[in-house]
Amino acid sequence: MNNNFLVVMAGGIGSRFWPMSTSSFPKQFHDVLGVGKSLLQLTVDRFEKTCPKENIFIVTNSSYLEIVKAQLPFLDESQILLEPFRKNTAPCIAYASYKIKSINKDAKLIIVPSDHIIVNQQEFKRTIDLALTAAEDNHLITLGIHPSRPDTGYGYIQFEDFESDQAEIKKVKTFTEKPPLDLAKKFLESGEFYWNSGMFIWSADAIIHSFEKHMPDLHKLFFDGLDAFNSSKEITLINEVYPLCKNISIDNAIMEKADNVLVVLADFGWSDLGTWGSLYENLDKDHNNNALVGDKVEFFNAKNNMVSVPDNKIVLIEGLDNYIVVENENTLLICKKENEQNIKSYVQDLKAKFKDDNI
Repeated sequence: MNNNFLVVMAGGIGSRFWPMSTSSFPKQFHDVLGVGKSLLQLTVDRFEKTCPKENIFIVTNSSYLEIVKAQLPFLDESQILLEPFRKNTAPCIAYASYKIKSINKDAKLIIVPSDHIIVNQQEFKRTIDLALTAAEDNHLITLGIHPSRPDTGYGYIQFEDFESDQAEIKKVKTFTEKPPLDLAKKFLESGEFYWNSGMFIWSADAIIHSFEKHMPDLHKLFFDGLDAFNSSKEITLINEVYPLCKNISIDNAIMEKADNVLVVLADFGWSDLGTWGSLYENLDKDHNNNALVGDKVEFFNAKNNMVSVPDNKIVLIEGLDNYIVVENENTLLICKKENEQNIKSYVQDLKAKFKDDNI
């Protein structure tokens, strides 16, 4: 257990979760589920029996330092890795990997986003333990989620048989990012595809070797600065190398190129909570299939809606069917659920029109 390190990626904005999620206070810091803890706090709690607290690292944007410190006060500030700006997941993971390698040469890394929902915690831990064991042979492990529908908002992993004592462990054949609906349906019919969860498990050695092989320029930036990690020079190093890092996902940078990638097939009740629709799927519904976060909302002749408003706000909704209604401070969203994938672009239009990056 002392060699297990948790890396939580918590630097995103979550634009499709607007207006709750904003540039100044993104969704991972909100109590989205109304349970008294933020998504970030719930993520860290999930690994209480897997990693010691001193082995937990949060990678986030430099502007969120005080929020992370307030929500996870047990962390030493050295466990909060600050990106000067967002460069997608490959630089984020590289930063954490080289830093942790300089702390513990035998480290195993569990890389997870900060905004997932896990329903079956016991099954989740069993899957993580299985993945940690599979990673001992220098494999790169990703978690695949049993698909419940042909969702076009998720990436897909195609797998094939792999010689293993564990039936859930397969070899990755292909990755496909957000396919159109007809292709997603074919994926489900074939039985050869699982959703790509965006969670990864590997040794520090294995991922650093992969960066060296498949992303040599990125590898050189961090490897040449190894002496600066865990010292007063670390922030200076990161501020110098990040502008030089390619903006690229870990899937494009490593996973699609490497030949030592395995997937653990999992089914523990998962959602990446990327949209209001995904939150709707995970909340209890009333007799008209309305999902509600808020104490003083009344529905009349309304069904299939996702509504999130402050507890002190009195709201009456009449006649709406299949809508998203969200209020947060001085902003209001009313959008058809079927158009939720467009919210991100709508928000960009708002920022441009009102010249406000904090929207």
